[in-house]
Amino acid sequence: MIWIFGDQHRAQALSCNNDVNVHTPNIDNMGVDGVNFTNALSGFPLCCPFRGSLLTGRYPHHCVPGHEYPLPDGQKTIAHAFNDAGYHTAYFGKWHLAGWREANGRAAFYITDPAKRGGFETWTGYENNNSQYDSWVHGGAGKDAFHYRLPGYETDELSNLLIKYVKDRGEEQKKPGAKPFFAALSVQPPHDPYIAPPEYMARFNPAALVMRPNVPGSHRVQDVARRELAGAYAMIENWDHNIGRIRAALTAAGLANNTHLVFFSDHGDMHGSQGMFRKTNPFEESIRIPFIISGEIPRYQDRKVGRIPALVNHVDIAPTTLGLCGLKKPDWMQGADLSHHRLNKPAAQAEPDSAYLQMVVPTGHPDSINRPYRGVVTRDGWKFVCFEGVPWILHNLNEDPYEQANLAFNNRYAAERKKLTERLRQWVADTGDSFNIPDDPSRRV
Repeated sequence: MIWIFGDQHRAQALSCNNDVNVHTPNIDNMGVDGVNFTNALSGFPLCCPFRGSLLTGRYPHHCVPGHEYPLPDGQKTIAHAFNDAGYHTAYFGKWHLAGWREANGRAAFYITDPAKRGGFETWTGYENNNSQYDSWVHGGAGKDAFHYRLPGYETDELSNLLIKYVKDRGEEQKKPGAKPFFAALSVQPPHDPYIAPPEYMARFNPAALVMRPNVPGSHRVQDVARRELAGAYAMIENWDHNIGRIRAALTAAGLANNTHLVFFSDHGDMHGSQGMFRKTNPFEESIRIPFIISGEIPRYQDRKVGRIPALVNHVDIAPTTLGLCGLKKPDWMQGADLSHHRLNKPAAQAEPDSAYLQMVVPTGHPDSINRPYRGVVTRDGWKFVCFEGVPWILHNLNEDPYEQANLAFNNRYAAERKKLTERLRQWVADTGDSFNIPDDPSRRV
């Protein structure tokens, strides 16, 4: 079992998801070999909270509620579940869950306490970096501790670490009593700064990009969005190249036919849509993430393939991963196991009718939503989001996929708004959250 995930890679930015600007043949092939979840969400589109929920299957208000908050002391993760089941566990790359703060110096030189590495047996990573050609990793403990600068472009070098690990597992599998493994590779790109190796940067002309229809025509937005998006696409194509290398390494190691690959991202990037940049907001370019479960599983094993419209939220990834390996989720995980969509088996539980969106603790950064919100996205294509005591947005995504018509204050949609308000109120109660959901303003005056 392997997780491969990037940072700030929106679902729309793949050729298999109909982006005409970018060419991602290796990721596209994962969709052919596996299942491409077309309604996958980052329920809290920010690095640290997503990662906390990813590893624990718990909602951010119970785990990592904001930027630069650590995993709670003693919190178990998916690594503990795999360790208990007799797996090797390994993590490579960006961590961002040790509680380092920007005011304390450069994160690349922060050494994560071994007790705060999530229970992974092998751990080579860094807290945060944002400098793809000057990336440092550390790991080990005591006399076995290490800290060194990666010799090349970050995505290439972190992929090298996973590939070596795969080769080692392949050699181990030739011996009696070999253990299965769970490994995670977390790369920084396509997070800003939008820089890729020169041969990839040369592929994209900002002026020639086809922008999404909800990117305003103002020069300020267009100029920044085109320049940054060109770099992001270059990073994505480099990432796709490395995913091809990882799949080739699995084949060479004799592991391709019995290893699940799960590809995703922690959140998206607005790139000028709605006149906005980066993440943290509940618009589609920010919350939608790629999510593909793949692996060269032999046909006789009867695995599903194709595009799956089921909702996937960040808390569902850990339970689903365990389910793919035939393991039950621990009681402390709150998410749903959706592995049946790949395994072609009956669902272990009823699937959620909606996904819960949160901004628990705002970052206060530029280009970020600066107040808490809660929201809901339904299986039938509605989105409703509110601030404390105040409705904010209501969209029918089936009719308005680019979210250009806000229906939150239109009483023609009073019945739908009331239903969504009550569903959101139920999510707050069911998850043990605390938030003032506004009363529905449908009464005529």
